[in-house]
Amino acid sequence: MVSKITRVAIFFAVLSCGAASCHRASAASPVLPMPATDEAVAPGSALRTAVVAGGCFWGIQDVFQHVKGVVSATSGYAGGTAATAHYEIVSSGTTEHAESVQVTYDPTKITYGQLLRVFLTVGHDPTELNRQGPDTGVQYRSVIFYRDAEQQRVAEAYLAQLRDAKAFPRPIVTRVTPLTAFYEAEGYHQDYARRHPSDLYIVYNDAPKVAHLQKEFPELYR
Repeated sequence: MVSKITRVAIFFAVLSCGAASCHRASAASPVLPMPATDEAVAPGSALRTAVVAGGCFWGIQDVFQHVKGVVSATSGYAGGTAATAHYEIVSSGTTEHAESVQVTYDPTKITYGQLLRVFLTVGHDPTELNRQGPDTGVQYRSVIFYRDAEQQRVAEAYLAQLRDAKAFPRPIVTRVTPLTAFYEAEGYHQDYARRHPSDLYIVYNDAPKVAHLQKEFPELYR
């Protein structure tokens, strides 16, 4: 089984930053305000998709799988080409891919703006540049990949809203980038957190995100 980092490296990462603070987004991020600008939703609207990236896709996928209104969340790659959409290549940091998650959701139950609020509050730390927790490299950068002009409008407006409100103590580095394609990751990456809850990486880096979701967004948690 391929791991993000070896268990020895995890151990020392935890020692150096502390289990409670190894991922700031899981414990110390502020609960962000609702987006002032959001997508237009009509009754009976069809399912929609959103693609985001912010560190290891295992944790992001797990978070969204616990959000009401989300039909599915899939780990994958975005930002690069089909030829390099393979874990071993992406992990080198030499491709333009970011580890990403595609979220399929019912817009009559949860909006795009609400998904971004979850992503920026508990999914990851949007002030960390090209890293999250123990993972470093451009493949772990913070990105909102928009599919259309409406998603671009909502994402850019929300980030501007948060910057104006000084919602974070450090500058937000999240990029808003057009989505050219999403490539599903290898099967062993799918539902990894659910299938390996005792993996030390999951215990220290990803499980706290889900706990934070449950605490801060009980109305959205399932």
